[in-house]
Order: sequence, then C-alpha cells, then structure tokens
Amino acid sequence: MKEADKHNIDPNREQFEQFKQLPRNTPIMMLNLIRLREKADYKDGRTASGREAYASYGSESGAIFRGVGGEIIWRGKPESILIGPVNEHWDIAFIARYPDASAFLAMVTNPDYQAIVFHRQAAVADSRLIRMGEDSIGSGFAG
Repeated sequence: MKEADKHNIDPNREQFEQFKQLPRNTPIMMLNLIRLREKADYKDGRTASGREAYASYGSESGAIFRGVGGEIIWRGKPESILIGPVNEHWDIAFIARYPDASAFLAMVTNPDYQAIVFHRQAAVADSRLIRMGEDSIGSGFAG
C-alpha cells in the first residue's frame, strides 16, 4: 500500500484537525463507503477475511457507538458506479448519525474503542468517511 493510501483507512492529522474545527454542537451524519480486503491484514498474524474482520469491528464497537447516541440511519448495497472512477467499488455503504460532533469524537477517543479499531484497520482496503450536516433546502437538487 502506498503511503498516501493509508489515509483512506484512518484520517491524517490535518483531516482530523479540520474536522475538529467544525461546529461540535449540531447533529452530523457520516457517509461511510468501505472496500474490504479479501484477506484481513492483522499485524498479529491471525487469519480472517476482510468481511469477518469488519464484522468483528462492528460487533465490538456497537455498544460504544450506541452509547454516544449513534445510530445507522441508512444502509445500502453498492451495485454500480454511474458517475465516478470505475475502479472505485464499495462493499459496504451506510450513513451513521450522531447527535453532534462531540459524540463522534467521544467515540473515537474512547480507550475501549481504540482497543478494537484494529479490526477495522485490518479489514479495510479503502474507504471514504464524509461528514455531513443537516440542510433544510427542501426537496430540490439545489438550494
């Protein structure tokens, strides 16, 4: 994996600092696009598929996620790229809603979460995590 690609699994310092500068007291949605590794890349040598490792991440982080008020508000199965790079394909897509950015930060800085995030790192080949705020522009495409 190229050095630049590592930032598609975990945020780099600059991205994390930009995130922290945004308002923390409004609800946020996090769009998650995940491409799994065929074989998980566990540093301790354990073996699992990427899907199995991501399932471990989900089951072990679920209580922490719900404990900060997080909820999955949409989950879908990526089927085809209509617009965008044809080499970008995703195995998992969902939107997680947090009551505010502070809740998200509380989750990712929680020592219990930090102790299990290695499952996600082992499972994920590429990802996008995009913070979105609420917008009340109506039902049209443009505001």
